[in-house]
Amino acid sequence: MLSRVADSLYWTSRYLERAENTARLIGVHINLELEQPRDASFGRWARVLGSLGLDKETARDLDSASLRSELCYDLANRASVVASIRLARDNARQVREQISSEMWEQLNRLYHQVQVSSEHDPASDDPVAFLDTIKEGAHLFQGVTDSTMNHGEGWHFIQLGRFIERAACIASFVDVHFEHYASDEAALRPGAGADAADYLEWIGLLKSATAFEAYCKVYTASIETGRVAEFLILDGTFPHSIRFSADMVHSALSAISDASPSRRSTSVMRRSGRLQALLGFSQVDEIIEGGIHHMLEDVGRQLAQIHSGIYQAFLSYPIETAIEA
Repeated sequence: MLSRVADSLYWTSRYLERAENTARLIGVHINLELEQPRDASFGRWARVLGSLGLDKETARDLDSASLRSELCYDLANRASVVASIRLARDNARQVREQISSEMWEQLNRLYHQVQVSSEHDPASDDPVAFLDTIKEGAHLFQGVTDSTMNHGEGWHFIQLGRFIERAACIASFVDVHFEHYASDEAALRPGAGADAADYLEWIGLLKSATAFEAYCKVYTASIETGRVAEFLILDGTFPHSIRFSADMVHSALSAISDASPSRRSTSVMRRSGRLQALLGFSQVDEIIEGGIHHMLEDVGRQLAQIHSGIYQAFLSYPIETAIEA
């Protein structure tokens, strides 16, 4: 597959996953605002901004409506919903011949729905309905992709982009949350429940990963901070856990390497296997003892190395290759 095509498929998927993640985070915290006093708003939005890699201090200068508007509609912010959808569509448009017509139609429909919403005054729109449109549109695109596209090399690049972005997003907001609410080891010991004052925030964390119902089915509705960490980081069957995402990244890389074998793919496969092994063989008590922040920081660093390795192995076009051709 041409590196240009693979690059566009990879980023189409990453940007769409980013839009869905941002929409989900904002939606959860809008609902939390209804349950908690106004003075909790700054800390909550600061954590949302930190989870998205943005300046937390912005939360001091803007009210909730302005923050929602910036995170949803600001084209200068590449983490905003509108910017991510636009970038996903731009990449998909470059490879229309490589994706199914149903995929293009769904993404194009979502793009125009977003455009119509962004042309109105964002502060006066119904933010929950807008965010639901984004989440449903992204899920529809993923379903259409799996149903209508050949599960060949291009499909694996789409999977690769989706799960690298997902793993990075989950690691980021879990790290920010645990740094604030469970910064000491005692709060994470077996049987340690969530503080009553922060109980809704822990439910919000799980809902930010679409994990509340799945967590309850595994551990019951009793929120224990250590179990939350175990579920979101180490669970091998839940689609929004970091371990599951890392497994999917490694699986996609293996399929791509088999389809396009090269010596350059060995390095990125080794990096991916190292992350998969870290998450597959770690125990939550070991992670707690070593510090969740350090663990998640290492995960983020390894994901960045895998991303660089993907470019080196599959997406870049070195001058040496051009000369040999």
